[in-house]
Amino acid sequence: MTAPLWTLADFVAGCGGRVVGRPGDEISGISIDSRTIGAGDAFFAILGDTRDGHDFVPAALKAGAAVCVVAEEKLGTLPENGRYVVVDDVFAGLRRLGVASRARSHARIVAVTGSVGKTSTKEALRHVLADQGETHASVASYNNHWGVPLTLARMPASAAYAIFEIGMNHPGEITPLVAMVRPHVAVVTTVAPVHLAQFRDIEEIAEAKAEVFSALEPDGAAVIDGDVAQVGILVKAAEAAGARIVRFGESAGLEARLLHVSLQADNSTAVAEVLGREITYKIGAPGRHVVKNSLAVLATVVLVGGDLARAGLSLAAMAPPKGRGERHALHLGHGEALLIDESYNANPASMRAAIDLLGQTPVGLKGRRIAVLGDMLELGPQGEKLHVELAKALKKARVDRVYCAGPLMHALWHALPPEMQGCQSLVSSDLEAPLAAALQPGDAVMIKGSNGSRMGPIVEMLKTRFSSTRARADEL
Repeated sequence: MTAPLWTLADFVAGCGGRVVGRPGDEISGISIDSRTIGAGDAFFAILGDTRDGHDFVPAALKAGAAVCVVAEEKLGTLPENGRYVVVDDVFAGLRRLGVASRARSHARIVAVTGSVGKTSTKEALRHVLADQGETHASVASYNNHWGVPLTLARMPASAAYAIFEIGMNHPGEITPLVAMVRPHVAVVTTVAPVHLAQFRDIEEIAEAKAEVFSALEPDGAAVIDGDVAQVGILVKAAEAAGARIVRFGESAGLEARLLHVSLQADNSTAVAEVLGREITYKIGAPGRHVVKNSLAVLATVVLVGGDLARAGLSLAAMAPPKGRGERHALHLGHGEALLIDESYNANPASMRAAIDLLGQTPVGLKGRRIAVLGDMLELGPQGEKLHVELAKALKKARVDRVYCAGPLMHALWHALPPEMQGCQSLVSSDLEAPLAAALQPGDAVMIKGSNGSRMGPIVEMLKTRFSSTRARADEL
């Protein structure tokens, strides 16, 4: 019989609350969204930016919530026959429960941050460690001030491994989050010009990422991109935390070093030396950036006591997460085109990686490489310049047509030669009709932009209109 996530007694003690009504004796899950409540779950009625979770308590109770965590001051407005744990502040109660979850855990804990590749690296770690023991990890990109404690609160006491994604967009944001997680291994995937509107320069970004080392467990390890110019900043912070330092990349002398790579359209094969051991392995997702991050994954597996060879085998079955390179065949009626969905967020580093990936992708007879690009946001005064600089990467990748959405991409549009200009608009939705009309068999189309530029709906439009299926590039 599966043990509950929480007993009621431990849950109440963890939240620091008191019981009102007759909650269930066992808690099977945690939610802050009443639409996802299942029977036996606990619902935290958090006060959001626009909605108060207390307004959805009746719906959560009706859906079978074992208990609703509510604020003392709101209790009088809620159904009298409800099942409650009453706390001073609901969000504070969730954070306390997260801390209590970490305190009871015997798992080997990993924290992952970085300007690019946080989620894909976290997902790769989830994938390979799940083959070696019970593994818990952040859902989607739950990496902020509510996502981290929620992920902690959901961690089963029986987990052998746990991976937490930690994000930030201003200095000082990582420190309180990693203090709750207390990792054994902290990974910085890379440092890149992201969120420049909130930072003085890229060195300040590196300092903010290095906060992830501030709460390492004794004898903890720091896994660091050894190829970036800011590696010294990261190493200095890791040394101050007393961490074992493992650098990964392609430079000589790194502890996890890529020795050889063969890049294919939908996978890669690599030879690497990881902490003194040579390993040859295949990765089920394409892209040189994915290969590089696999070095961090393999090093982390070793550092948490996992099996390196087994992890290498597991990487062969890894698929790209949604919006991060997922491929779909678009059935045009008289042939197929390939859709590469990179629509989940963008910054200069990830945009270049996606463009490079498009350049590696073969096209069919008379097919073209098409890039559909939305604005990269939060880049501050350098924004227009960083968009214009993408023209060089697009030419190097032999991209045939570029569709641009947004005022910043307008600057890139004018930097492109006329033969590369497909269509440009201030809003992404205006690209849908001309793009759909222009597609022809053998094309490979890649779509990417910051979330605020709303490139995802273009992906969904193409998938719906052309009855998409999951695809491999070599099927074109």
